[in-house]
Amino acid sequence: MIKSKNEAGQESPQEAGDIASHKGNDKGNGSAGRQSGRKFGKASGRSIVPHKREAYLNRELSLLQFNRRVLAQAEDTAIPLLERLRFLCIVSSNLDEFFEVRIASLLAQDQMDGQQIGPDALRAIFALSSDECHDIVERQYAILNGDILPHLAARGIHLLRNKDRNEAQRAWVKQYFEREVRPLLTPIGLDPAHPFPQVVNKSLNFIFELSGKDAFGRGTSIAILKAPRVLPRVIQLPDHLSPSGKSFCLLSSVIHAHVGDLFPGRQVVDYSQFRVTRNSDLWVDEEEVENLRLALQTELQSRPFGLAVRLEVAKNCPPHLSQFLLDQFGIAQSRLFEVDGPVNMVRLNELIELSSQPSMRFPSFVPGFPEDLGQTDIFHALQKKDVLLHHPFQSFQPVLDFIRSAAADPAVVAIKQTIYRTGINSDLMESLIAAAVSGKEVTVVLELMARFDEEANIKWANRLERVGAQVVYGVVGLKTHAKLALVVRREESGLRQYAHLGTGNYHPTTTRFYTDFGVLTANPLIAADVNEVFMHLTSMTKPRKLNHLWLAPFTLQKQLVQAIRHEAAIARAGRPARIIAKMNALLDESVIRALYGASQDGVKIDLIVRGACALRPGVAGLSENIRVRSIVGRFLEHSRIFYFRNDLAHDVCLSSADWMGRNLLRRIEVAFPVLDKALKKRVITEGLNPYLKDNVDAWELEPDGQYRRRRARARQTRFSAQAWLMQQLGHAAGHGAM
Repeated sequence: MIKSKNEAGQESPQEAGDIASHKGNDKGNGSAGRQSGRKFGKASGRSIVPHKREAYLNRELSLLQFNRRVLAQAEDTAIPLLERLRFLCIVSSNLDEFFEVRIASLLAQDQMDGQQIGPDALRAIFALSSDECHDIVERQYAILNGDILPHLAARGIHLLRNKDRNEAQRAWVKQYFEREVRPLLTPIGLDPAHPFPQVVNKSLNFIFELSGKDAFGRGTSIAILKAPRVLPRVIQLPDHLSPSGKSFCLLSSVIHAHVGDLFPGRQVVDYSQFRVTRNSDLWVDEEEVENLRLALQTELQSRPFGLAVRLEVAKNCPPHLSQFLLDQFGIAQSRLFEVDGPVNMVRLNELIELSSQPSMRFPSFVPGFPEDLGQTDIFHALQKKDVLLHHPFQSFQPVLDFIRSAAADPAVVAIKQTIYRTGINSDLMESLIAAAVSGKEVTVVLELMARFDEEANIKWANRLERVGAQVVYGVVGLKTHAKLALVVRREESGLRQYAHLGTGNYHPTTTRFYTDFGVLTANPLIAADVNEVFMHLTSMTKPRKLNHLWLAPFTLQKQLVQAIRHEAAIARAGRPARIIAKMNALLDESVIRALYGASQDGVKIDLIVRGACALRPGVAGLSENIRVRSIVGRFLEHSRIFYFRNDLAHDVCLSSADWMGRNLLRRIEVAFPVLDKALKKRVITEGLNPYLKDNVDAWELEPDGQYRRRRARARQTRFSAQAWLMQQLGHAAGHGAM
């Protein structure tokens, strides 16, 4: 895909933009022309990269560092108040998944990144991650109780505990309890005939210690109460009871206020709310399973009751009750969290949605629409040139229009699409169904193992099959994570193919909040590659050699490493060499070793890694030419961009894949080039340069694994990449400081 280019090529210095701004980058002798036309080969570099674990940062701790950066958003007073609360909720959601997936995986397999680790190393990982998690959670609730809730109250949004409610409010809450809550409650008094009930993953529950005699003359006992999941967790009081704004209370507070009514004739001695987090990874025997969809449907039924990995209780929970719960669920003391507030902070998202005060939210933003399309028929527009889409700064509507137009166009004979996440409601999926109903050949490679989207995907698979679409579930053992769509249209010259390739999911919600790139193209070589990938996925035959795409698990890792080594060879020859890459995570050791080697050879490397990063930058003799930064802002950074200077060829490719072993070796992924020069320039100037310039939302990774927030110096102008992109590409007012 990537080849060297003569330095006398048509790109102007301006096209490279800030790419060449790295200090010491352009010290070459301008002899790039000697490399014209040479493809990548293995570089015989002098660099030696150590295999010692000290050269790599720990994955779990790096993930938790990311949550520290999200938590910092909740502390940032420049961010609107309700958005700060949302960031607190995001931290909770992220920690849920950290325990459901990462900690659960280590507990279940004693493995890390596919390598067996000893018990001492495992204990060290658990100890360090446990300390970090406890610190994060303690800080979370301190921010909630000491900062955000008091400021919300000052702005007229009151989250009332029982002690905060006045007499009229208590009377209304009691009526609400009797009318809406009590009829749904079923407390279970524990004894041999009433065993400890099944507790669903992340559900709200209560434990009570009772004194006095029960109806059968027995003494002190324990009771468990499961909060009905059908009830809202945040309840708004009537306006006439909230003269100074809006008042809310939590379901847990409503139940707490009336625990005495649940056990007539008994006294509640102690009680606490609690929440259990369980292993949520699904597993099927890939060698034995005959129908993946049926196997997953069975497995989904047991997910809510997986291995318990974390217990959350109220801060004032008596130790003997928390110990009783730990013993009941088989959870270690180190994974007990005593919290000063609701045990499920994620539920406070309901408070955000009920509090409709624009001044406490991010300003409204309307994504732009690419001028290249306008009112023109989309296929006619793509016959002229490719179209680059940058979400969410530009609308996702052109992608929906691409599929919808294909479904309605009589000239279209076939549509093929990969689906990883698409949500419960999806116009795109409805268009695919309509296309199948109209008689078009519709093929959908639908990933049933997309974590936490399995149920929605199974429902879509059922609907698609009922209307005659061909549905396959990728390759057993390899998740299909590539984002591809292909439309085959009968035209005067014969069959012509149109394609969409993207870095993000075909999901109506995430396209508004995740940063991603997509390309719509009629380039015959790219479209032929996309069709070849679909042929590979449906027939499971070995893919033929592709023109431009790098395909995992076959070639992507190898070609990526070769591209890095090629840049290192350029540096050893004394010419300027540069790599910039943007991704969600960097964990693959083969890629990291190649980057270390390139750094030692003099390649200047900038990595924009949102989340976990195992590479240790800035280490003398190892990685002094590598800088790593993370951007955490209003939108979730999700695009994957790989740039290689390549003797002024300025090679740019986009990908669905992060630089992780699972993406490069255990998934179906693609990386695809941006061939059009104008679009290549856009990717550089929109997707890379602003993020290297950012001094508002940027964090820089230090060699010790800690992140330092980058701030504008005394005379520097504040610059936020996301705010700049909203101004450049969208329609927004008052985004805040640039």
